[in-house]
Amino acid sequence: MKKLVMLAIAVLGTTAMVNAQTTPAQTTPAKEVKATKHDKKEAHKKAKAEKKEAAKTETAKQETAKAKK
Repeated sequence: MKKLVMLAIAVLGTTAMVNAQTTPAQTTPAKEVKATKHDKKEAHKKAKAEKKEAAKTETAKQETAKAKK
């Protein structure tokens, strides 16, 4: 009888330990996700910069052409 009780206690104890919820030792903080920039705005800014650069090079070409004449 004593062996049967000890067996029941061992089985119940093992079941309780297996089913017990464990808390993680160290929780890592969630990384904050930054909002992505809108592609349209970036593309617009790039296009503007390219137009300005093209205009500068075009005026420089015209000035050098005038200077050669």
